[in-house]
Amino acid sequence: MKVLHVITGLDMGGAEQQLRLLLRRLPAQCEVVTLTGPGPVADGIEADGTPVTHLGMSGHHDLTALPRLTQLIRAGRPDLVHTHLYRACVYGRVAARLAGVRTVVATEHSLGDAVIEGRRLTRGVRTLYRATERLGAATVAVSDTVAARLRRWGVPEERIHVVPNGIEAHRFAFDPAARALVRARLGLPVDAFVVGGAGRLVPGKRFDVLVRAVTQLPGVHLLLAGEGPERETLRRLAEQFGSGDRIHLLGVRDGAVDTGHGGRAAPAGDGPDIPGLLSAIDVFVSPSPEEAFGLAVLEALASGLHVLYGSCPAVDELPQEQAPGARRFSLGVHELATSLRELRRESPGRLTVPPVVRRYDIARSAEALTGVYEQALAAAPARRRRPAPVPAPAVQAHPSGVVALPDPARSPAPSQLSNR
Repeated sequence: MKVLHVITGLDMGGAEQQLRLLLRRLPAQCEVVTLTGPGPVADGIEADGTPVTHLGMSGHHDLTALPRLTQLIRAGRPDLVHTHLYRACVYGRVAARLAGVRTVVATEHSLGDAVIEGRRLTRGVRTLYRATERLGAATVAVSDTVAARLRRWGVPEERIHVVPNGIEAHRFAFDPAARALVRARLGLPVDAFVVGGAGRLVPGKRFDVLVRAVTQLPGVHLLLAGEGPERETLRRLAEQFGSGDRIHLLGVRDGAVDTGHGGRAAPAGDGPDIPGLLSAIDVFVSPSPEEAFGLAVLEALASGLHVLYGSCPAVDELPQEQAPGARRFSLGVHELATSLRELRRESPGRLTVPPVVRRYDIARSAEALTGVYEQALAAAPARRRRPAPVPAPAVQAHPSGVVALPDPARSPAPSQLSNR
């Protein structure tokens, strides 16, 4: 089986990391095309032995990428094209059809009720998504929550397949030596109560709530791993509350956490990786109010941590006994600060790794995805005997005169939620 994966970009992100993990386990000959900048995950994928081609899109509205992608697919002659993330799904489905490949599988990694990939869902984005979805053979949802959203959009039940994300649980096992080393490098007291968080530093993740909560807890430190446009805002927020020495903003580079403080970068690779970070903290917080799955929460649970989260379908869709150390909170600074204060007082220590972690093993995800591939390929001959006309994708005029696709990145940012 020859599979071509098309993804919008390969920077540090959940969908990108998930693709890399799957590529290591899929029983197929795979190649990857990234529409925009390849980023550090591309380097990792190539190091694993999978070729990566950068299509070189010059911008969100570069429609010349469509014929280039079509030519690449036609030349490669894959049995199946698998698309990831909104822009790649739109371009990839159309290009695959134009190249004569009718078996297209798309994974929906980040579809929310009102946002997709962190941006507001406009009517144009929704219409184009639905029009191009019809060109595919199957749409994979990473959770039952996402599958329900797809049904509400009108995606036929028979084309929806739930394949949960997965993790390599052993990588996140608690390591006392790593805990001591990370704390020493960051200058943290051995007995300090340390809260952790990780993710893209964007408004939708609501890390401002986490920063504000920690500023209300004297002596408590926060390790926040991630990069993004909100980094400077969060730094200023910590300084404003006189907590700059306790709020540690750790960038992520090439899978490692950079121990630069307050925006002062340390050499790449000089800090702990995410497993080391999780070993160093006492409780993990994911304040995002809307997630498609919740990988960061699972990784924290695999480290035996207590977890407070705003949204995590991976946990919420299962009975409570599957993740007894995880607790949902409404997105309020006072409630989060109160919960952290209680955990600090209880000093509960490390937990046994809960059943939910074993359920979401990456090997099981790869096996389930392989089943989707096989089913889609088995149905392909019948479709070839009854070719259907290709629906023309909705397009809109750009001021430059170039035809442009609706872009979630140009949609208005979601309204900010209350901190109370």
